[in-house]
Amino acid sequence: VKATGRGEFVTKSIKLYIKFAGIVLKSTMQYKASFVLQVIGRFILAFNGFVGIFFLFSGVTNIKGYTYGDILLCFAVMQLSFSIAECIGSGFKSFEGLIRRGEFDRMMLRPCSLLLQVIGTRFEMGRLGPMLTAVITLVLGIRQSSVEWNVAKCFTLAGMIAGGVVLFVGLFLIGASICFFSIADAGIINVLTYGARDHGKYPMDIYGKGLLKFGTFVIPYTLIQYYPLQFLLGKTTNVLYALSPFGIAVFAAVCYVLWCFGVRNYKSCGN
Repeated sequence: VKATGRGEFVTKSIKLYIKFAGIVLKSTMQYKASFVLQVIGRFILAFNGFVGIFFLFSGVTNIKGYTYGDILLCFAVMQLSFSIAECIGSGFKSFEGLIRRGEFDRMMLRPCSLLLQVIGTRFEMGRLGPMLTAVITLVLGIRQSSVEWNVAKCFTLAGMIAGGVVLFVGLFLIGASICFFSIADAGIINVLTYGARDHGKYPMDIYGKGLLKFGTFVIPYTLIQYYPLQFLLGKTTNVLYALSPFGIAVFAAVCYVLWCFGVRNYKSCGN
């Protein structure tokens, strides 16, 4: 894909991405029963998180000042962000296999973005199940939370979800970048992704100051969870809290630099 301008390059990249997704979807639909069962199974697994919150609040009215609706809203944002990121960024999760089989070597010979090629190798269509759970929970959270909705808060909520997608894709990209040097996948990335998804169902401050600082200065979960949530719930009127999801762009840039460093230092492991 050779573009004469940035706009044309972006347009062609999007078209190619959609084509990749269409091919994977067509392949998945060859086994419709398997696909449906996978979606249902993952929906049930994700729904267990909602059930856990429901039973927890059957015995308490709030957790450190957060009500049932507030927690549902927080849970839905993290679940939806992670599900979308895992759907579109699952190619990075299986990047170890591309290295071992020598497929990445072929990608480097093609006149196309390496990132786009890796993303296009795999789509987790089964993540539609968790997405559905997240959407249902989000609707319940919006209805039952203490948020007084207006344009600014709707914008903040959209930023939380979009920022969360970028955050998790960035973490998957870090995991793929590590494979350039270790060949094998780094298990710690699962702690930072799946762990964040599970712990992120509750606002970060309930875990104490230590984890709150980690989520602010190391892996910036709080930028798409804790800080904008404070603005949504009316605990602060500081506009910077509402705009904090945009700070994920800095983290994404760091992830991309690490990826580029890995590509420049990549040596084929052969096959």
